[in-house]
Amino acid sequence: KTRSYDWRVTQLKNMLRMMDEREAEIIAALRDDLSKHEFESCIYEIAMLKNSCKFALKELKHWMLPEKAKTPLTSFPSSAEIVSEPLGVVLIISAWNYPFLLSLDPVVGAIAAGNAVVLKPSEIAPVTSSLLFKLVGEYLDRSSIRVIEGTVPETTALLEQKWDKIFYTGNGKIGRIVMAAAAKHLTPV
Repeated sequence: KTRSYDWRVTQLKNMLRMMDEREAEIIAALRDDLSKHEFESCIYEIAMLKNSCKFALKELKHWMLPEKAKTPLTSFPSSAEIVSEPLGVVLIISAWNYPFLLSLDPVVGAIAAGNAVVLKPSEIAPVTSSLLFKLVGEYLDRSSIRVIEGTVPETTALLEQKWDKIFYTGNGKIGRIVMAAAAKHLTPV
C-alpha cells in the first residue's frame, strides 16, 4: 500500500497536520532535552521539516512519473522508460542534536519514495524520542511506519536485521558500526 500516490500524500499531509497541532509539545520536548530556545526549535526543526513536506507534496507526482529512456537504433521500434520503485523497508537512525528534524526529514523522503519505515530516534534526547513514538503512532500509518525507542541493545538488534536501505546521521564512530552491520547484508547506507 505504500506504493500508491494517495497513501504517500496522506502520510505527508498528516505529518504537516501533526506539526501544526502539536507544535507546543515539540518545542517543549526540544527545550527539555537540549534547552533549545523556542525560536530555534521553530525555525531549525519545525519549519525546515514543514518545508520538506511541502516540497515533497509539490513534486511527488512528477517524481512518480516514468521517465522516457533512449533505446539503441538496433532495437527499433522499441521504446523504454525508467520507472522509480520503492526500495522496501528502510531503517532511519537519527542524531541527538536536531532530534526532531534529523528523525523525520529522512522519513519524508522515505514516504515520498513509497517505502515502509522503522525510525530509531536518539536515546540522548529521550523526551523528543518519546514524543516521536507517541506522535508517529497517532498521525502516521502504524502498519508501515514505526518508531523503536531504546539504547545500544535495541539499536544493535535493529542493525542485525536485513534492511533495504539505512539512513544514518551521526558521528564517524557509530557510522563505522552501522556500515559494518549493513555490509553483512550489502545494504546501502
